[in-house]
Parts: sequence; C-alpha cells; structure tokens
Amino acid sequence: MLGGRGWPWQLPLLLAALSCLAASSSAQLRYSVPEDREPGSSVGDLAKDLGVEVRSLATRNLRLVSEGGQRHFQVDLVAGVLLLDRRLDREALCGQSPTCSLHLQLVMENPLQLHRIEVDVLDVNDNAPQFPKPEVVLEITEVANPGTRLPLEVAEDPDMGSNSISTYELSPSEHFALSINMRGDGVKMPEIVLEKALDREKVPVHHLTLTALDGGNPVKSGTAKVTIHVLDANDNPPVCDPPISKVHLEENVPVGTLVTKLNVTDLDEGPNGHVEYSFKTSNNAPGKFTKLFSLDPRTGEIRTKAPLDYEESSAYEIAVRARDKGSPAMEGHCHLRVELIDINDNSPEIVLTSLSSPVQEDATPGTVIALIGVKDSDSGDNGQVRLQIAKELPFKLVSSFKEHFSLVTNGPLDREKANGYNITVRAVDSGFPQRATQKTFYLQIADVNDNAPNFSSPFDTAHIQENSLPGTSVFSVSASDPDEGSNSKLSYSILDNGMQDIPISTYFRIDQDNGTVYTMRALDYEQDKVFQVPVEVKDGGSPALSSTAVVHVFVLDENDNAPTIVYPSVPKGSAFHQTIPVLAEPGYLVTKIVAVDADSGHNAWLSYQLQESAEALPFQVEHRSGEIRVAQALRESEDPHRLVVEVRDNGTPSLSASVVIVISPEENSVQDFAKSLDLPKSSPKDTNLTLYLIISLVSISLVSCVMFAVAAARCLKAGTTSWTFAGCCRGTGRKPASHFRGQMKPDGFIKYLDVGGAGLTSQAQNYTSCFSPMSDQSDFLFVKPFSHSSTAETVAAYEQVTSTLASPCDGQAQPNTDWRFSQTQRPGTSGSQNGEEGGAWPNNQFDTEMLQAMILASANEAADGNSTLGGGMGTMGLSARYGPQFTLQHVPDYRQNVYIPGSTATLTNAAGKRDAKSAGSSGGNKKKSGKKEKK
Repeated sequence: MLGGRGWPWQLPLLLAALSCLAASSSAQLRYSVPEDREPGSSVGDLAKDLGVEVRSLATRNLRLVSEGGQRHFQVDLVAGVLLLDRRLDREALCGQSPTCSLHLQLVMENPLQLHRIEVDVLDVNDNAPQFPKPEVVLEITEVANPGTRLPLEVAEDPDMGSNSISTYELSPSEHFALSINMRGDGVKMPEIVLEKALDREKVPVHHLTLTALDGGNPVKSGTAKVTIHVLDANDNPPVCDPPISKVHLEENVPVGTLVTKLNVTDLDEGPNGHVEYSFKTSNNAPGKFTKLFSLDPRTGEIRTKAPLDYEESSAYEIAVRARDKGSPAMEGHCHLRVELIDINDNSPEIVLTSLSSPVQEDATPGTVIALIGVKDSDSGDNGQVRLQIAKELPFKLVSSFKEHFSLVTNGPLDREKANGYNITVRAVDSGFPQRATQKTFYLQIADVNDNAPNFSSPFDTAHIQENSLPGTSVFSVSASDPDEGSNSKLSYSILDNGMQDIPISTYFRIDQDNGTVYTMRALDYEQDKVFQVPVEVKDGGSPALSSTAVVHVFVLDENDNAPTIVYPSVPKGSAFHQTIPVLAEPGYLVTKIVAVDADSGHNAWLSYQLQESAEALPFQVEHRSGEIRVAQALRESEDPHRLVVEVRDNGTPSLSASVVIVISPEENSVQDFAKSLDLPKSSPKDTNLTLYLIISLVSISLVSCVMFAVAAARCLKAGTTSWTFAGCCRGTGRKPASHFRGQMKPDGFIKYLDVGGAGLTSQAQNYTSCFSPMSDQSDFLFVKPFSHSSTAETVAAYEQVTSTLASPCDGQAQPNTDWRFSQTQRPGTSGSQNGEEGGAWPNNQFDTEMLQAMILASANEAADGNSTLGGGMGTMGLSARYGPQFTLQHVPDYRQNVYIPGSTATLTNAAGKRDAKSAGSSGGNKKKSGKKEKK
C-alpha cells in the first residue's frame, strides 16, 4: 500500500526516477466516491483503467501524491485498485461548493508515467437541517391585516443538492399559515402568513412549531419553536425595494468603496417609521461577510472595509434586517448578492518538481531533464499560463497535461562548448496587463570521453649529437585534450612501426607523463642519420582515445672518423713506389692522393700536406686536391725521395691519416716519357662517339625538363605544390593530405628529404622528383610503397636521391674534358668551401667503399690494357653516382708519364696533352729512352 505524503516527499522520488528515464507519458482518470464510504473501500481499478498489468505495479515503483497534502487514499499494489484511506467529510473538505473534487498524481517508473486522478466526493444526507435559534419569537400587531407576513429564520443544512433543505412545514394554526419563497440564490425562505385577523384579548400569544425537511432518503428534519406575540398599533413594517438585489464589484477595490445603499420604506409615521439596519448572520458562516463589509445603521449604506479577493470567494450573500422603532417594532428583510469581477492580480507560480543534474553530454534528444509545474490563482484568460525558455538553449518544453510540463533535450550537448546552462523558465499569463514570473536553475553537463588527444604538431623534427650519452633528452612532444578529469589525463608511448631493422624502442624511450623523448643508447651518425619516431598519446577515458605524431630525429655528425686513403692503397707500414722520368719539369704530375672521410660537413673537408719541409724536397702537394707535382727540376743522379703525405680533416679535434710514397727518378723512362708526350690522333670513331654522347645527354636533359614541367603543372592543378632548396621538389601521395619535409646538411647538401602522405599510412605511395644546382644530371626516382621498412632503408633511398640531385632545368653541362682537378674539385666530401663545386662527393662509408672499388677496377682495367680511356668514356659509372666531375679524373692520370708493362694500349687524355705536341702510341714491350725530350 502506497499513499501520498505531500510535495516534500515526492521531490526526491521524482528526481531519482528521472535520472534513468528518457520519456514520460500522462493520462487522466476520474472516479467518484460517496462521502460516507468506509475506509478501505475500493474507489477504482487503476490497473485496468491505465491498461497495465497488476504485477508490474510494484516493479515500476508506483507512487501516489496528493496535491492537498492530506492522505485520503492508498493503492493496493496486489489488486491494483485505489482504496479509501479514511472517511471523507464533504462538508469539511469543500464547504458549500457545488462540486467537491480531490486531485491526485500517480507516478510510475520504467518508463516514467505521470497520471492525474480526480476523485469526486459525492454528498450523502448525513446532516439534518438546523435553525439558527431553537426558538423564534415574533411580534404582530393586532391590527395586522390578513396576509401579513412574518419572515422566519432560514434553516441551514450543510448537505448539498437534493440532500439540502427541500421544504418547511408549520404546525396547524387557525390564524397562521406557512409560505415559502425562493431567494435569488435558490434558498427557500419560510414566512408566516396571517390568515385570519387577530384578537389580542382572546389569544395574546400563539405557539407554533416550524419544521425544516431535506430531500434526502431517508428524510431528515429540524424544528424550531415559534412564539408569536400579538401587539397593538405599529402595523406597517419596513419594506425593501427591491427585496433581492445584485451588485457587481471588481476585486481589490479600495477599502471604503460604496457597494450599494438599501432602499427601505415604512409607511408608519414617527418612531414607527424610523428604520434601523443590521446584518443577519447564519450558522454556517457566522460573520464572514461582516468582516469584509460595513453597514451604516441609519442610512443603510454598505461599504467595503477590507480588500476583496476573487480567488478567495467570487460572490457574497448579504442579508440585512430593517427594523422600525415602533412599538412593537416591525422589520423587513433585504437580500444583497455581491459578485466580484476577476482582475489579473496574481502572477503565475513556477514549481520545479524535479531536476536531473548533471546530465551526460551524450544524452539523446528527448531526454527528460526536469518536471515543472505552474499555476495561476486567477480565472479565465487571467489564469491561462504558458511557459517559455530561451530559443538558443538546446532544450524544449513539452506539455504533459494542464499546468504540468517536462523539460527535455532538443539537440546534442557538448560539454567542451558549455559545461553547464543557466536555464531561465518564464511563465506568462494571458491577462491584461500580462503578469510573468521566471525561475532560474543551473544544469550541469557531465563529461564523456568524446575528444581524442591532439598533438600541437603532427610532425616535428629534433636534432641530437651522435655519441651522446644514453638518457639524453632529445625532444618533448605535447598534446592537449579538451575533455576533463580522467578523460583528459594523457599518457605518451613510442610505437614500434617496423620502419627500422631494430625496434625503435631500443633507441629511444619516452616519459609517459610529460612526453619527453630520451635516448636509450649512443647513436652513430655513420650508421643511422635519421630516425622516424612515432609517438602515441592516449587519454584515460573508457574507451581510451588516442592520436599519433611523428618525430624525425636527425643525428648530427661528430668528428669521430679519421680520413681513409683510397689511393694509393698500400698495406699499413708499407710505402707506395712511384717512378718518374728525370726530365720531368716543374709542375709535372707525379701522382694524386685520393682520400675520403666517413664524416660529413666540415668534419669531412680534407687537406693534404707533406710532413717534411717543402724546401728540402723537390715536390709539392696541392693542399686541396692532393696532387703531388714536381716543384723543381730533378738531377739525373738524384736518389729516390721518401714523402710522407698527411691527410687531415677539418673537424675539432682534427683527425688525420698518412701514406708513404717513394718517388724514384729513372733515366730509362725518358723514351717512354717522350712518347707519352705525343697524343694519339682522335679517330673518327671517337669523334662520333663523343657526338653521340653529347646528343644523349642533351636528350636526357630535355626529357627531364619535360617531366618536371608536367609534374609541376599537375601539382599546381591539385594545389599541393611545394618549393624548397633553391630547386624544385614535388611530392604526391594517394591521399590529399601530404607533407613535405627536408633537412639541409651543414655544408649545404640535402641531408634528408621526405615527401609522403600524412600520418603513418602503411601503404602510402611516395614519389620524389628532385633537381638541384649541385649536380648537372637529373633523376626521377620512384620509391617503393612504405611497408614499414626500416628507417635505414628509407634514409638510404633519400641519400640516393640527394646524391644524384641535378642542376635546375635550364640545360645540362658538358663533361669536363680536363683530366686534372681544379682547385674546387677534390675527392670525398672535402670539396670546395666556396660552394661552387659542381657535383656531390662521397659522403659516407658506403660511398667510400664503392668509390674505392670502382677506382681499383679502373686501375686494373687500365693495367690489363683492355680498354682505351678516352673522351668521356672512362667514367666507370662514377659520374652516375658522384656527378660528371668525378670520373676517372679522380684517379691520377699516368698516361703521360707511366708506361704499364704488358699493356697493348697507352693511357691517353681525351683533351690532349697540356702542350700542343702529339706523340705516337707506345708499343707492347717496355722501352727505355736514351735521351731526354724537351718541349
């Protein structure tokens, strides 16, 4: 059994119900019950009328709330019926109101349903009529004519309708009869009518019994004794004109306002015609109207003496007694009905029944937020109320039934935009002038994990010196999450994406709290120049959301590698022996030292010098090129010279390597030397071959320019072209979102170039087209799709691109026909510092080994005599790797001063000798010259 205990008890109930429900429904039921029904009696079958199963009532947490705050009913959850909790007294509940209804609210959960129940209390004949006084004393003059009327007190019956007073009866009398008149409000007024003239001398006093009967079944009655004294003289009573009147008056009129002035006449003269006025009261409302109205006993003016409220009572019945001063005094009775006119003097009242706060930001539209009740004590249009809220709020009001509304969500909520709402509900009535009331309450929005962390930049670069100690801080990534609480607590980690042969986590680690990246081991620039470190950040939500960023860590070179002498290659502790003719003049090229350095930049800039004093030796070494030349004329009987050539890099501290070269002047080399001064005449075949080579190079250059122009046009059309490095590089991926990243070496060469799709897409196709002023050939390189290959492979591919960068697309330079190095040309990465060098030089250990292998192969080829190296033919693939200036010119040209035993061909220079003389070809046997040849 459940019953209502008033509003304070239902508020937490409704609040708890609304927190888990998203919709509500309503219905209205009406029952009637007699007021004499015993407690426990059935009022109505709720389960049947609501269309729900009886067994679901208990599980749906049914609640019954009485609006009046009194408990009159209860619900039998087993039978599903509404029971009477206590005996009802209609007269105590509703007084003299024509209708008597009790309003209930029935709340059920799962889903939330709110029903309104009206119970009409039916009147039963449980009250007998009762007169104001048990005995009524009347006086009548003996001269009264038949037909004279003596008004009687009206009996009161609290019952209504047919159970109220139906009629009056008077005990039989010879002189008097009973007359019943109907008042304007339907009340029956008894009067005694004189039927026969009186004779005081015979009967001075008449005793009668007045009985009031109601219309109930069984009939109830009440009696009063009527004593009539017969008097002489004053035989005209005061008369009201009209006896029943009606007045309309606005509520809230000022106190003292004249309501009406009674019009009473008395035909008697003197004291018998002077009338005094007084109020007549009744038992059911003694003195009720006397508190609101005043009556002047002399003039009969009725005025207000207190504010009138339509909402308290819409009409008042006023009975006035008019009595003259005759002896005996006669009286008349006036009845006045004052009807009040309602004005809009009451503002609406807003009652927040329940509020579900906070509400999740992912709540679906239609979720119930609050139940709101509204009422207005005025009537008619003055009591018609409508609710409003601001249109920009993501909520709306839904009317459940009259004067009850539900506040529901009307769109998606976003805590990141608004973490709460101040909701102002405004109630406006339809009166004139309008009255309004507003109530503001705060609704908090609860956060859900609907935002992934966001890095400040999806791509970052960092630099670290090689050989740095493990634990060195490399870089710090930062991310933000607009959520709050645990949903915004971030944790960083490094992903092993398989781009390196060794997991990236063996190189770097990250602080999961602040995003700082540290090294796990010392890094080696010569082994790994760049690392692609994918970083992931996760929030603490459930489920957790994450984002990724890529940090490209570039390793900065340190001078930790000494130069390596590629040519001449001799075992450690041995010397390289070189013979020259004694007729060699100053400037004669003896040999050339070729060295490389695995480092890069300034650390690989090499310089050559002799350890002995230059004044003591007839030779000198070019500081930059490494060429050993004759510094002064040799003597015929000069002993072999031992030179120690030191190669030193430009790093700090500087590292060096040295080679011992023994130069022996020989007289028998004069004949060979003389023969070597004569260049072989260029055959037509060589001339045609040179022409073909020039045509091929020009064609390749034109094709490269066309390809670049087409690629640039397509890139501009797609709006994704990027320009950098004083050349033109374009990257195109399968996805519109792309990125271009480049890294310059300290010496001006491109160190790292990356054109690819955004993110770490596993199969993003990358294309790289690069042209640079540092090379005079161009390549278009198709890099295979990323399949999480190692970073070393990726870097090697990029190094291959950057090592073959071509000059801008304005033509291709012709190969250098001079076999000698210029001052701007030197082996390895020890190129010129003035930036005018025409091509790329060996830059790492792999390039050094390849160069050494090609140089040795070239030397062997020349020694075997299987090829004549002339014109631009003797490149051995070196120009394809290091540019046209790095051909076999990097190998000392001994064709003009060295005879190779067993060779059938003489090494010649395609550009001719330094002088204009020509010499014949050398034979297959070693020859000795007996004299010197002079220029």
